Parts: sequence; structure tokens; C-alpha cells
Amino acid sequence: MANAKKVTMDELLEKNEDSFKKVIAGDTVEGKVLSVKKHEILIDLGAQGVGLVPRREASFAKNLNPGDNVTASVVEAEMNDGFCLLSLRKAVKDKSWDEIVAKLDSGDTVEITPFDANRGGLLVEYEGIRGFLPVSQLSAEHYPRVGSADKDEILQRLNALVNKPIKVRILDANKKENKLIFSEKEAIKDGLAERFSELKVGDIVKGVVTGVVDFGVFVNVDGIEGLVHISEISWERVNNPSDYVKVGDQVDAKIIAIDKERLSLSMKQLVEDPWISEVDKLKKGSKIEGTVTRITPFGAFVQISPAVEALVHVSELGEGSDVDPEKLFTLNERKSFKVLDIDKEGRKISLSVAKK
Repeated sequence: MANAKKVTMDELLEKNEDSFKKVIAGDTVEGKVLSVKKHEILIDLGAQGVGLVPRREASFAKNLNPGDNVTASVVEAEMNDGFCLLSLRKAVKDKSWDEIVAKLDSGDTVEITPFDANRGGLLVEYEGIRGFLPVSQLSAEHYPRVGSADKDEILQRLNALVNKPIKVRILDANKKENKLIFSEKEAIKDGLAERFSELKVGDIVKGVVTGVVDFGVFVNVDGIEGLVHISEISWERVNNPSDYVKVGDQVDAKIIAIDKERLSLSMKQLVEDPWISEVDKLKKGSKIEGTVTRITPFGAFVQISPAVEALVHVSELGEGSDVDPEKLFTLNERKSFKVLDIDKEGRKISLSVAKK
């Protein structure tokens, strides 16, 4: 013992600087539970004193027992009774935010389960922190595509996702603003890129209808969103896409264009174009029967078969510029016409009113 090195007080203080350092509000500290009472929990912080967790945080301490090690956040460094006020709740949230930021930085996929919904998206909770999954960040499978007159259906479709697990990535996390945003699109984009690379124009694909709107039909093709424009649903004139399909239907379609986010699809190109076979029955100069379907300033459109519509141009209605098609035709009127011209390449049939 004679050769033992003497330790000065300054060296001792320097070596145990952290132990003697006073706590300040916002610090995270570790300690051991001294007692668990109905109105308070006392925590031994060693050289930093004794901390008190108030009754209002009892739910965060219901499983604590004397001797347990805990982590807490300092709310107030020193109260009148000499204790420092601690929060278990804040410590848990601080730790959660640290984990959330780590997930954001790494880009890892996480699983969330929505607990509620509004028209803007899904309300979720992750690691004890409330967050939001906007409707715009849902995948093609879950995005509630609806018609312009069906806004209430958005909420109905989103409510169907409540209590169902969804794989997402963290899009934005801001502890100061208590802002946590998730994205399902980001979680699946790597897999979608691979699937996109395997597709080409002309491929025949199967999909599930996810939305029917005024201008067409949205289809989920193995996680990729596709659109069948109203003009590509059927060879015949389509006034209402919902007359042909409904949400949940399985359909076959042909890829007619590919962009970075969506497929352009056609249902009608999978069946023979009836226009061609029906036009083959017509002859230039022949007389036919037809029904007036539309009247415009430049003439009238006439349905001469289920798949063929022709035009009687205003120039065929009489001389002068004051000829008014609306005075000469009535909607749904059936009349006799003469075939003036057949343009198969341009898919146009020209008519004139047949003379009696």
C-alpha cells in the first residue's frame, strides 16, 4: 500500500464529474425506484438527488416496483421540497422520437395500424406518437378513387382501412412541431420500379377496379395504378363508366402506354372492333336508316348501327349560312339518310338526308 498513488480531490471530482453534475430541465436521467405510492413515485438519482414522478403519470408507472431501474426526463430541476420533478411520459416520448428519426434517416419500412380516418387520410399511432397517413400517400390498392359526386365514399373507403396493418415509410418527422407523416407509396416504390421494368406496351394484364370516375376506370395491377380512359372502355359510345364495371371487379386490359407512375390501359382493344365489320356492310350511295343522337351547329350525328355513328354536315342541309340543324332535326328522331363517303382509316362516315 506504500506505493499506492494518491488521488487528489480535483482528480476525484474530474473522474466523477457526471455523477456530481446538477440536473437541468430537459435532461434525461437514470435512477432506481425508491418507493411507489398512490400520489407519487420517488426515484433515487444518486449524487444528483431524488426525483419525484407525480400521480398524473401513474399510468406510466403502474408496473414499477422499488429497485427497478427507470429513465425519466427532468421537468423542474429543484422544487421547494428539494426534489426534482420528473416525467416518465416525456422520457418515453423522447425515446420514441429518437427511434422515429432513426427510421426516417434509414428509410426503413415500418408497420402501422390506423385507429381512425377522415377525408384527408388515416390517423395512426407509432411508438406512442400520433401521426397521419395522407390519402395522397396511399398505394394504388388503397387510394379511394371516387367520382366527383361521391365525396362521402372517400371516408367510407378510408374507414375500411381502420384497424388493418399497413406497411409504410416515415415521410416527415418534426418533434418540435409534433408532426409525423407516413407514406405507403414510399414503402412500395422500390418493388414498383422493378415491376414497371418488367412491363411493356402491348402486354395483357389482369387487375382489380379500385375506382370508377366520370373520365374512366382506375385499376390496380399488382400494386401499380392503371387508368382505362372512358374512350378505351368499349368500342361503343360510353356515357357512364359505371355501366360497365364497379369497384372490386377483376378485369383484363391491354397496356397502351407506360409512364413513371401509371399505366394507360385499354379494355376495348381486347375484343374485335365491331365498327370495321359493320362498316363493311355499307356502300357509298346506299340509303340507310338512322337515329339522330346529337345536334350541333355544324350538323347532326346519326347512329346507324350499335357501333357506327355518322355525321350529316350542315353543308348537306341546304344552301346559305343560316341553316340551323336544330330546326331540321329532333333528338332520337329516326330518318332515312344517304351514304356520301366512307373513310375507314379516319373512322368517318358522311351522310346526307335522303330525298323522298
